[in-house]
Amino acid sequence: MPDRPPRLHLVFQKYDPPLYFVTFDTYQRRKLLANTRVHSRLIEFAKLGEQRGIAFGRYVIMPGHIHFFVRGGIDFVLTQWTRMLKRKLSKAILAPLPHWQKGFFDHLVRHSESYSEKWEYVRQNPVRAALVSDPEEWPWQGEIARLEAL
Repeated sequence: MPDRPPRLHLVFQKYDPPLYFVTFDTYQRRKLLANTRVHSRLIEFAKLGEQRGIAFGRYVIMPGHIHFFVRGGIDFVLTQWTRMLKRKLSKAILAPLPHWQKGFFDHLVRHSESYSEKWEYVRQNPVRAALVSDPEEWPWQGEIARLEAL
């Protein structure tokens, strides 16, 4: 994996396949994402990934960013995959370019406690943003594949 520091091959042996918690933002946090078009494209992309051994877990689409969990096989390159996801979602965004901030944040989830904590944080995002009073009311969330930390 050319994008990873050499020492991480030891981590990936222990946690293979790795489970990532990923967040990426729209350019200048513009409110472009929390809608049916983007949500449909995200689900479509995630389901296509299943055919390639990529499991897209829980997610929350906020107006200006997306949080999700994803796991891929040994040849999975998160940077390339995230770039393709952004490209797919851009086709559903009706606003002028640019749509995305450069890069993304990712965290390797190493155990189930960390996974649960991160999911609870993500799930509460619409409540903290005062978009809903109960996280279950937020329509732009879901789970494509059931993922658990190893």
